[in-house]
Amino acid sequence: MQDLFGKTVIITGASRGIGAAAARVFAAQGANVMLLARTADEIIALADEIGPNAMAAQCDVSQYDALEAAVTACTARFGGLDVLINNASVIAPISHLASADPDQWATAIDINLKGVFNGMRAAVPVMQRAGGGTVLTVSSGAAHYAVEAWSHYCASKAGAAMLTKCLDHEARATGIRAIGLSPGTVATQMQRDIRASGINPVSRLNWEDHIPADWPAKALLWMCGPEADAWLGDEISLREPEIRSKLGLV
Repeated sequence: MQDLFGKTVIITGASRGIGAAAARVFAAQGANVMLLARTADEIIALADEIGPNAMAAQCDVSQYDALEAAVTACTARFGGLDVLINNASVIAPISHLASADPDQWATAIDINLKGVFNGMRAAVPVMQRAGGGTVLTVSSGAAHYAVEAWSHYCASKAGAAMLTKCLDHEARATGIRAIGLSPGTVATQMQRDIRASGINPVSRLNWEDHIPADWPAKALLWMCGPEADAWLGDEISLREPEIRSKLGLV
């Protein structure tokens, strides 16, 4: 486990699932954590649970000004920013491309793709002025393989994976570490929504086939250390036995 005492982490989509688990894991290792989500109640409760090294802010990641304001508030409170975790994403609308609602499809792109760009754009200059930092983006196997009725999700996750590659290409020399994490299927509310759709094979997986949310949270923590440098500009997959073994996840 990485010792992040005194380091500061922003986590988007922190109200539940991987984001909430990451908040607890990072805080347990001494990090200051700023929790961002579109709705405030759950992240305020989580910040209260964690204690004085946590703060919460309502934030729609599809709006650049909102993320810029969150970064400003974070640095004002904690004195800097060391890690950004781009975790916020949506799976709706699960529907075939030919019948998808165009506005809902666009909203998914705004959150899953523009939200990642907005986070990078707001955080990276702050990190560069301080000498560097780590940008971790939660990806998906859907970034690389077509899935029925997930055109919005596949397209947006593929774009986000390319943003990680672009950021690494442009900013590694300035101390920015950019890595993606493909966690596989995780036992979160998103998987309940997928199961309810009944459309593709993912929806028919048994609940016990999904990994717990603290596994990707622990992976994200490990990715902040030098052992993950071999994956800069690329993705780490929690499906790989070698990675699970490194993290002690069984």
